[in-house]
Amino acid sequence: MAIFAPMIYHFVVGDMAAQPLQEAIQLEPSLQGEVIVLKDILHVGPLKKEAGSGFSALRTAFWQEVLGADKQVEVDDMERLLEVSKQMFQNPDTQAWLWMAPWPADVMAYHWMLPYLGKHMGRFYLVNIAGLPFLDENGKVFFPKNISDIQPKELVKARRLARQVTPAELEIDGEEWNKMEQENAPIRTHEGGKKIAARSEDHYDNILTSFCSQQYQKAHKVVNQAISKYNVPTGDTYLGYRLRHMAAGGKLLLQGDATKTLKDFDVKLPGGDTPAATN
Repeated sequence: MAIFAPMIYHFVVGDMAAQPLQEAIQLEPSLQGEVIVLKDILHVGPLKKEAGSGFSALRTAFWQEVLGADKQVEVDDMERLLEVSKQMFQNPDTQAWLWMAPWPADVMAYHWMLPYLGKHMGRFYLVNIAGLPFLDENGKVFFPKNISDIQPKELVKARRLARQVTPAELEIDGEEWNKMEQENAPIRTHEGGKKIAARSEDHYDNILTSFCSQQYQKAHKVVNQAISKYNVPTGDTYLGYRLRHMAAGGKLLLQGDATKTLKDFDVKLPGGDTPAATN
């Protein structure tokens, strides 16, 4: 007689993390289910809804500002989360797993999801890889910071880490989202475990300007150096937005078309000469 395996909704933040997870599911029948890719990164931008406005509208407006009017964006993570919750109410054997790395976007996703999936007590699972060793493609031990860094066969093994979110976590951690909503900080950083700290909007600005000089250089070069050296977790899109914001405030000078990609405009500190930028 065949044993029924419950349907699992696997939540993961970002397309890069989704790819190895999807491969792992193909390798392991007990992981069968659907991968739900969360596109938003909740550690930047507002969280507190205004009266008469939904969460998705709030986040869409924020990312629209970041990306500029020439690009269209729609954030629908909330709608997909609510659909999963609806399916879980209708199908009592269904589970939801969040694959969480020690990364601010992942930890924020946990706090955001908790009030919704916590309603399905005993069926919301957390796969937390923080501080745990894995083998890389060369068989060497490392401690990944992102799900995307882990080989699919190692993710298959990681399924044993899955544990039910407890009533105590629902009570204690559930308060964190309310706190973050009220703080409504423009940036949030991961401080270890499930701890998140509120930061000002200029939190990463000094890092960005440290790679600028009084000669023009490509914006993508400045951003890539900041991410590479300081492991800034916001991604290049948001850091490009901060460069434009600083230029608007006179802290940087800008040339080129800042409405396009980071390769289409240059930045420099005020002062100095202004020769053409080089890659």
